[in-house]
Amino acid sequence: MHTLLDRTTALHQAGTHTEWDIAIIGGGATGLGIAVDAATRGYKTILLEQHDFAKGTSSRSTKLVHGGVRYLAMGDIRLVYDALHERGVIFRNAPHLAHTQPFIIPCYSVFSKWKYLIGLKIYDWLAGRYRIGKSTFVPKKETHDSLPGIKTDRLKGGVRYFDGQFDDARLAVNLAQTAATYGATVLNYCKVTELCKDSRGRLTGLRFTDGETKKDFQVNAKAIINATGVFVDDILQLDVDEHRPLVRPSQGTHVVVDRNFLGTRDALMIPETSDGRVLFGVPWHNYLLLGTTDTPIATHSLEPLPLDAEIDFILKTAAAYLTHPPKRTDILSIFAGLRPLAAPDRENGSTKEISRDHKLIVNSSGLITITGGKWTTYRKMAEETVDRAIATTALHPRPCHTKTTKIHGYSTQRQVGHWAGYGSDAVHIRALADAVPELQEKLHDDFDHIGAEVAWAVRHEMARTVEDVLARRLRILFLDAAKSMEMAPKVAAIMAKELRKDAAWIAGQIEGYGELAKRYLPNAEMAILRNEKEI
Repeated sequence: MHTLLDRTTALHQAGTHTEWDIAIIGGGATGLGIAVDAATRGYKTILLEQHDFAKGTSSRSTKLVHGGVRYLAMGDIRLVYDALHERGVIFRNAPHLAHTQPFIIPCYSVFSKWKYLIGLKIYDWLAGRYRIGKSTFVPKKETHDSLPGIKTDRLKGGVRYFDGQFDDARLAVNLAQTAATYGATVLNYCKVTELCKDSRGRLTGLRFTDGETKKDFQVNAKAIINATGVFVDDILQLDVDEHRPLVRPSQGTHVVVDRNFLGTRDALMIPETSDGRVLFGVPWHNYLLLGTTDTPIATHSLEPLPLDAEIDFILKTAAAYLTHPPKRTDILSIFAGLRPLAAPDRENGSTKEISRDHKLIVNSSGLITITGGKWTTYRKMAEETVDRAIATTALHPRPCHTKTTKIHGYSTQRQVGHWAGYGSDAVHIRALADAVPELQEKLHDDFDHIGAEVAWAVRHEMARTVEDVLARRLRILFLDAAKSMEMAPKVAAIMAKELRKDAAWIAGQIEGYGELAKRYLPNAEMAILRNEKEI
């Protein structure tokens, strides 16, 4: 099978191609979406990511493709309408990754029952032809049968509605593969170090350093797009010394526990938490994902640390609704992501009021920056960004095709279990396992993942480290951090064979991954770090 994401080939292309139409900085949801949009229009496109694809915010979402019930309550009809329609596009173009997920809002008063039912009928109506289910009232017994862990005292029933669920990091990898299918050059572990300008101060290109070879490259491009999420201000600083911050990061933390605390089919939506947000309890890969929080953060990082107060908030909120709520000792993994919220013109203490919509700006140098938004609307954001690039540079106008572009792995035959996220690639991974018997071995007794998936991630998904595989290709770090550490030696050994690395590399990978995975555990050592951060 032809390798779409081959790093050696991509670096050669970066070093030999004389001029690109579009250079994209950032390999998260937005940047990868832009690469797909630009490449499918026929523009010569290069994308550079300083770490791995979706390393930051884009692998740390609540795994929902949704319009945003909360935004409806806030009156942001346009955002909800756009997101619901984009949800439909994702369902159509990536059916192997997105599926319908039923949610239930438990109602403890007659008033709340009608309030949420009416609101969700509007939500259904806004989805139009992209509606994926009909919101209905659910009697008390059915509510309890569907959510066996829910408290039934004074329960009047519930309201069931339907939204989408997906695997964020796998969609990111598939978008990178899709862009490459249409001719884009896509690179991870390449950090942009400088923006190049002509005598008039207009951008002509950029310089970047390959993190593996430490070699420097220069890229000439007609349009340069900054899609680096919470890091957009770092790139803007390269353009303008006196840059005023565009983004105010907000941290969202998630806690993962055993699925039995809630049930196995329906998700829980808690509509009004003590801080005025919503909290979800979502079945994900046979686990239960609880979140999220909304905490203003002063600094950004690639590995944000969940705060103890956030963990307590999630557990306390869940305890108000569940008969046998999870305790801190039940947590299998904790992870935090930073939302790149467009900073408000006036400072205020709450990030709930800051726009969830995206911002698109063009500097006098020609640098185009896109920030804000959410996974569900990644495609629409990409379309707007490429349209802006056409309007402000010397690019020849070409129409957008991504409303109907199938994402790599597209398959209407839904695979079973952990194979589901691979779509049409599943058959190739199984063939690889058949051809190399030792790759049929399971990576851990408690998971169905096999060695062939690791080899596949290296050969076809540009995985370069144990973290790339266990965090973003297989998702084990986000599900059970301790067991992911137990998997690391096997994963490192398979990767070393694929990448022709030695025993020292294996040892370094296992040690480095172990240090990282500890940050995802609710242990005392991390609690000290989290408390220091809060102080």
